[in-house]
Amino acid sequence: MKASTILLVFCLGLAGVGPCRADVAASGETVRASVAADGVQHVRIEGGAYFFKPNRVIVKSNVPVELTVSVGRSVIPHTLVIQAPEAGIAVDESLSSQPKPIRFTPTAAGSYPFYCRNRLLFFESHREKGMEGVIEVTE
Repeated sequence: MKASTILLVFCLGLAGVGPCRADVAASGETVRASVAADGVQHVRIEGGAYFFKPNRVIVKSNVPVELTVSVGRSVIPHTLVIQAPEAGIAVDESLSSQPKPIRFTPTAAGSYPFYCRNRLLFFESHREKGMEGVIEVTE
């Protein structure tokens, strides 16, 4: 009985119900990338307990972008997904505590969502819990 109670509390915590929800951060931060000396737009994105920081990134079209992505303190696995083939962007990466570079060159102006695709059993997906953002590509 005790082991099943501990397992239930752990699973609810992973699902974002209970104490783990306290980690949710309001990440309404915007970053406008500038072109570095190497000709690349560099942006760091950190994922966490149902947030991305920043959650809005502005980049220029036809200039290479390098997102350096990682996950902060979290036992919950997260991903970063950007599906915008019309803009030359196709990303689906697992996040870890080790920063991981992701490179692409956006080819069309527009706003493209990024999100975490993970979901635990019958609970809301991480995206539904607010783990999403937007990459805005400008001319």
